[in-house]
Amino acid sequence: MKTELKSLAKAPNITVKWGFYFDRPSCLFCIFPHCSHDTDVNMASVQWHARVRKYGAELQRCRLDAVPVDLGDYHPLKPITVTDSRSRRGGRKGSTSSSSSSSSSVAPDPLSSMLEGTDPLSLFAAASASETPTLSHSSSSVELGRKRRENEEEVGADFEPWSAKRGEILARFTTTEKLSINLFMGSDKNKASSPSSAVSEKVRTRLEELDDLEEGSQRELLNLSQQDYVNRIEELNQSLKEAWSSDQKVKALKIVIQCSKLLSDTSVIQFYPSKFVLITDILDTFGRLVYERIWSMCSDPRPIPDSFSVEDVNDTAKETCLNWFFKIASIRELIPRLYVEAAILKCNRFLNKTGIQETLPRLTAMIRGIGDPLVAVYARAYLCRVGMEVAPHLKDSLNKNFFDLLASFRQIHGDTVQNQLVIQRVEIPVYLTLYSPAIHWILQCVAYRAPDVLLTEMMERCKKLGNNALLLNSVMWAFRPEFVAARATDFIGMIKDCDEAGFPKHLLFGSLGRSLACADPPESERLPILNEAWKVITKVRSPQDYINCAEIWVEFTCRHFTKREVNTVLADIIKHMTPDRAFEDAYPQLQSVMKKILTYFHNFSVLFSMEKFLPFLDMFQKDSVRVEVCKSIMEVFIKHQQEPTRDPVILNALLHVCKTMHDSVNALTVEDEKRSLALLINGFIRMVRTAKPFAQTSHSDAFLKAAVSVLPEVPRTISVEGKQRSSEAFLLDFINSFLSTLLVVPDHPEQGVLYLVRGLLNMVQDYTWEDNSDAKVRVYISALPLLAAMSQESYFYTIPKVDSNETLYGGDPKFVAEISRLCETLIGQVLDHLKTLGREEGVRRQGSLAFSLFSTLLAHGDLRNNKLNQLAVNLWNLSHKNGHCDTRTSVRTLEHIKQQAQQPELSHLSDMLLRLSLQSRA
Repeated sequence: MKTELKSLAKAPNITVKWGFYFDRPSCLFCIFPHCSHDTDVNMASVQWHARVRKYGAELQRCRLDAVPVDLGDYHPLKPITVTDSRSRRGGRKGSTSSSSSSSSSVAPDPLSSMLEGTDPLSLFAAASASETPTLSHSSSSVELGRKRRENEEEVGADFEPWSAKRGEILARFTTTEKLSINLFMGSDKNKASSPSSAVSEKVRTRLEELDDLEEGSQRELLNLSQQDYVNRIEELNQSLKEAWSSDQKVKALKIVIQCSKLLSDTSVIQFYPSKFVLITDILDTFGRLVYERIWSMCSDPRPIPDSFSVEDVNDTAKETCLNWFFKIASIRELIPRLYVEAAILKCNRFLNKTGIQETLPRLTAMIRGIGDPLVAVYARAYLCRVGMEVAPHLKDSLNKNFFDLLASFRQIHGDTVQNQLVIQRVEIPVYLTLYSPAIHWILQCVAYRAPDVLLTEMMERCKKLGNNALLLNSVMWAFRPEFVAARATDFIGMIKDCDEAGFPKHLLFGSLGRSLACADPPESERLPILNEAWKVITKVRSPQDYINCAEIWVEFTCRHFTKREVNTVLADIIKHMTPDRAFEDAYPQLQSVMKKILTYFHNFSVLFSMEKFLPFLDMFQKDSVRVEVCKSIMEVFIKHQQEPTRDPVILNALLHVCKTMHDSVNALTVEDEKRSLALLINGFIRMVRTAKPFAQTSHSDAFLKAAVSVLPEVPRTISVEGKQRSSEAFLLDFINSFLSTLLVVPDHPEQGVLYLVRGLLNMVQDYTWEDNSDAKVRVYISALPLLAAMSQESYFYTIPKVDSNETLYGGDPKFVAEISRLCETLIGQVLDHLKTLGREEGVRRQGSLAFSLFSTLLAHGDLRNNKLNQLAVNLWNLSHKNGHCDTRTSVRTLEHIKQQAQQPELSHLSDMLLRLSLQSRA
């Protein structure tokens, strides 16, 4: 440090050796070459003296005074105590008060005050409490026991609901074939009768309406696209709601019957699963409307609880409920009668306690009369769905549906079905996939919380059937992963015995892989399982089918094996997905593979030592996808890297990753995305450790030099949202941020004092700014606070373990003098520009710049110096000279100066305050 200061004293001309000119010209105060400054009175008389700052004391003064809080006082976050006032009847005889109240004191509630002091929830709770009799001990025990049984019967959160599968089915099973639908044609007879109509006439009218359905009051629409068909179904659903709301119950029933009939139509067989979803939505709506209608009849005059019993139902509600079941029983065709009765299955609760328990087996037996196996399996699926919603504890009915399915399974491969597939030109593998949603659901319902004994029995029955690949696939989907994983070897044996032509084996291994990703098989079986699975997967010819299955097994491989096995899997993926650029159609699956690898491999030395990892990363060639993958890599690195690294393999690879993220930024990138990328890149930089501290300094020094060097390349305009905008505002923001960074950067021992600051100012001087722009001068004003901070003995902020100039120079007078000379030069440049603005009629800009420089001198200059004090007063007067300064800002500034002058070390501001005056606008 002493050597450097000594050389500084000997040679006032400071030269920067990295391409910028800083030799001092003839002008004593200028850093710019070829200066034409007039060095007479105005310029030479400016002497900069930085104000001595005590940051700790200033920070303490800025803090709010601590005020002790009395916990008894009102606070908006305190719990609100509700006052409960109740009348006491039967008071003492002769009392002058008709009632008295007992209440707890309560603070005002700002929300309740909006209700004029009335809290409806509290009043409702108080009314309920006053009306509810006290339960005896025995009745309380019975009630608790009943609730416990109900909780045991309810379906838990571990059961995947049908609503979660609905969207997937609609998206998966589509068609381009033309569809047809029968629409109900309404008539005037469907209008609701007037209240004065006799009951017998009303009944007779409704019977005629039901007969009208059989007489052809329908219209068939042909040649509908899939979207048109969906729209028509939605119209029927809306018509159902409108008919119900207008008290046209028979019309509503006719719509539901008509829709249910559509489920017997398999003319476009590929669309049947989606049709089932759409039609059952209407059935669900109808069932809900009927149930709510009867429940509302029971709620007069007082609502009944959800857990009501038959004794709570009045005779009118029972009669209405029975009437609905009679109407449905009169439906002639099996399929609509089955579906509509299943839709209102829950209404049996209004009739007797065992109604649901008796109805489910009967409906299950009715399905045996459906000849088409596809129609039958979806009917069973709907019955199981309704059964799980209404009575999940009735497992016998669920089991019966499954075993009936096994008994009729051979129909799938019968001649009738085969002939139908020939007519519709549907291959058997495609046809079998149509069964998957229904069989998956049935097995999910049966297997839910089922004992292992039952699951084993079901597995054995499936094993005895021929062509059982479809069932086996559903079993592995629906059974608990732990059950499947414990018997993974047995399942592999069953997969081997399946017929490849009926159901592809890679789909079966995919289902097995999903279970093994959730539960672990025995350790001794893991490697044989992986080998058997990959023998099948690697033979799949279709790239899409291959990656769909391989992606599932990557997790099993990463979870249980080392980088050797994972590298082998990656090599196989690259081999299959590279030809014909097949990877371009599989980015979601490839991203999933990368995510699973990063989930289990956090040691990046191991990760990048895999020979095929970087070639696998190169497969992400779409820019947006590539950036997302790079972000995921950096997120894992920053999260799990415990300490900085200097491993060249890791650094080179991650530098490439960071470069990819950086290069993705353009004018259209949103601020949140920029911030996210910046955090990741900065996180990587923090994790880089070089061999020696001096090398670290040299690297940061080169980085900052590069940042300054590219400033001249910044274009004057940039594209923002498709429009050309000036880049000046963005550049000023960057320079201001860069100046704040330079406070913590130590000087280079070979480059001279403040060489980075000088280099930046030279670049600002040479940059081609916009015409009539004050940007360059504003940079000079922004540099003054930095230089004032550099002259302090202790800096406001530093970087741990990095020696800033405060340590190198320690407030040395020669260093402070050099800073003062540079500040004087900058102030001179600003004053020259202010003179120019006065001659060019830029008085508004002149006033704004003068006020900015005044504010800087006030905050960072030592105004005890008379010349600097006078300059500040002159700048104030100049800023107010033409009345363009904001009066409110000026008033607040004067109030601030007055407040600052109360401090002993700033008492000199009182005298200056007397010389500052406000001038009204002309």
